Parts: sequence; structure tokens; C-alpha cells
Amino acid sequence: MEHVSLYERIGGNDTLQILTDRFYDLVFNHDQISHLFKTDKETIKDKQRLFLTQFLGGPQAYSDVHGHPMMRARHLPHPIAEEDAVAWLECMAKAVESLPLTEELKEELFARFPKTAFFMVNRES
Repeated sequence: MEHVSLYERIGGNDTLQILTDRFYDLVFNHDQISHLFKTDKETIKDKQRLFLTQFLGGPQAYSDVHGHPMMRARHLPHPIAEEDAVAWLECMAKAVESLPLTEELKEELFARFPKTAFFMVNRES
């Protein structure tokens, strides 16, 4: 049996476009974490979509454009506390919940994020 990636099972790029649009609408309006996102919103959304494509088992889109993700190193210049990771996850949970997917796929998708979010924490609260 051939393995079908989570990227493919959620609907690929179309679903990730919806997810990143909804997620960053929430993030850019969140009192706790909006200050962490200082560059152009469309640029940030594009990078996130490329990363998620790769992260969820799709094509190596992020690496093709930006090189190895090195996510922790790329986030070190930004002071991220545990409560920031929690706020980020709250926004992602709302964005995932809004997707036209089965509950099972929503749960599987969201489950990919907590470990990575907390890995980005680089300062004390």
C-alpha cells in the first residue's frame, strides 16, 4: 500500500492557503504575539505555506526556495516565551478548526504543531 502524506490527505496547497490566511489573520490581531511578526504579512504567509507543505509530507517547497528550514535558528532572533508558543497554538487550533476537513484529519493536523511550537521557545517567561 502506498503512503499518502498528510499534505495530500488534507487537500494540498489549496487547504494550506486557507489555513495560512486564517492563521495569520488571527496572529496579526493577537495581543500576545502580533509583535513577533514584523515583516510583510504576505511574505510570512508564503514562507509558512512553503514550510507546511514540506512539514506535512508534500514537496520540498521551502528548501527549494529558502534552503534547509533550520526553524530554531531562524527563530532565535525573536524572543519567544512559552506563553507565546501557547498563543501561537491557540491561533493555529482556531485556524485548523475552521478548515473543511473531518474531525480526524483536523486532530491529526493540529497534533503536528505543539512539539514544534515549544521547540521555538528561547527565553524565560
